[in-house]
Amino acid sequence: MARDTTDDTPINAVEDLADWMAAGCKPKESWRIGTEHEKFVFFSDTLEPVPYEGERSIQALLEGMAMMLGWELIIDAGKIIGLVEPTGAGAISLEPGGQFELSGAPLETIHQTCRESNAHLAQLQEIAAPLGIGFLGMGGSPKWTLAETPQMPKSRYDIMTRYMPKVGSQGLDMMYRTCTIQVNLDFSSETDMRRKMQLGMKLQPLATALFAASPFTEGKPNGLVSWRGDIWRDTDNQRSGQLPFVYSDNFGFMDYVEWALDVPMYFVLRDGHYHEATHVTFRQFMAGAMKGELDQPMPTMGDWTNHLGTLFPDARLKRFIEMRGADGGPWRRICALPAFWVGLLYDESALEEALALTRDWNLDEVNSLRNLTPRDGLNAKIKGQSLRNIGREVLGISRRGLVNRARLNSDDNDESHFLAPLEETIARGTTLAEEMLALYEGRWNGSVDPVFRDYAY
Repeated sequence: MARDTTDDTPINAVEDLADWMAAGCKPKESWRIGTEHEKFVFFSDTLEPVPYEGERSIQALLEGMAMMLGWELIIDAGKIIGLVEPTGAGAISLEPGGQFELSGAPLETIHQTCRESNAHLAQLQEIAAPLGIGFLGMGGSPKWTLAETPQMPKSRYDIMTRYMPKVGSQGLDMMYRTCTIQVNLDFSSETDMRRKMQLGMKLQPLATALFAASPFTEGKPNGLVSWRGDIWRDTDNQRSGQLPFVYSDNFGFMDYVEWALDVPMYFVLRDGHYHEATHVTFRQFMAGAMKGELDQPMPTMGDWTNHLGTLFPDARLKRFIEMRGADGGPWRRICALPAFWVGLLYDESALEEALALTRDWNLDEVNSLRNLTPRDGLNAKIKGQSLRNIGREVLGISRRGLVNRARLNSDDNDESHFLAPLEETIARGTTLAEEMLALYEGRWNGSVDPVFRDYAY
C-alpha cells in the first residue's frame, strides 16, 4: 500500500462498507491491471543493506527520484517515505526493511506493464548507480539477519513491529525480510468477484511454486524453495491465509465485510498522526470503542479503506482483487505475474476452464497444499496431482486467455509471450529457488554473495 487514505465520509451502517466495495464493479472495457513489485536495496561494494539516512541512502534515492519524476512527496512525521504521481497513477513506497516498491498505474495491457517496470528500473538505476546502490529480485533476504536489516521511519510500521510478535512467530520476517510481486485486478459484479476470488484463493499455492525464489536465510540454504511462502503460514493468522467463507457458493461482499469487521485494527489516522488501535476490532471501533482516545472517535470511510489494507489473505478484496502468493524475482517475472492472472481472469472462457479444473478442490485440500508448497515447490500435490502437472495445464489456460484477449503490441505480438519464464520453469521441473541452490552448490562455492550479482536488476 503506497499511502494511507484520508476520507472523512461517515459510516452510517455496516451496509455502507459492502456498498463501498461493490462500487469497484466495472464493465469489462474498463478493467485495468495494477502491478506492484518490491526489491531489496544493497550497497554494491559491501552487499550490506542500505540505511534510511545518509549520503548513500534510501532517503537519497527517494529525493533523486522525486527530482527526476516530479512526483509528490509522501511525508510521515517529517520524513519522506514515498512518492506519488500527481494524478494518482502510480506510487513509490517503502516496505519496513527498506524494500523499494513500485505500485504501478492501472494499465490496459501487460505490454504497458512491462514498459512501466522497465522505465522505473532504468530511472532508479540512474539515481542509484552513482551512489553504488543495487537492487535484488528475490522473495527473501538471502544474507542479512533481522538485526542487520534497517527500519524505515514509517509510523504504521512502528505499530506493526510491536504487534507482530504477539500474534505469530514470523511477522517481523515478513515485514523486514521478504519481497513480492503482486497484481490488482477488476471485477464486473458480485458474481464475477466471487468467481475470481475463489479461483485466486485456490491457485495461490501454484503461484508460490511458480515464483519460488527464497531458498536462503542468513547466508545459508533454509531447506525451502519459498521461505516467503512459509513465513505467511505463521505471521498473523487472524488476518492472513485462506478464508473459508470465500469457498461458499453464496460468497459476497458482505461476507468479506463481516470477516474484516472482527479482525483487530493496526491504527487510526487523524490529522497526519497514527494512533495505535491494535486493542480493538473495526466492529468495536464502530460501536464507539475509541471514545476518549481520539478527538474524532467514530470511523470514516478512510478508516475502513486503511483497515482493508492491513488484511493479508492470499487473495485480498478491496475495490479490486489483489493476488498475493508470489515471491519477488528478476525482471521477466515482474511481467509474468500479471500475465498469469490476467490470462486466467480477464477472458471468460479461460476463467470457466480454470474454475472447472479446480471446482472440486476443497478448503482443507488447498490448505494442505499451501503448507506443502514452501518446501516441495512444484512437487507438492493436491488430489494426487503435482503442481508441476497442474501448472502445465493452468499455464495452457492462461496462454489461451491472453491469446483470446488479443492485445497486440507494435510488432503484432499478443501478451502470451510474457508467460515464457513460467513455461520454462514447468518444462524444466525446477523452480528459480532450486536453480539458485544448484549455483550455490556449484560455481558459487557455497556462498550466497554471488546472488547479488546474478539476480540484481
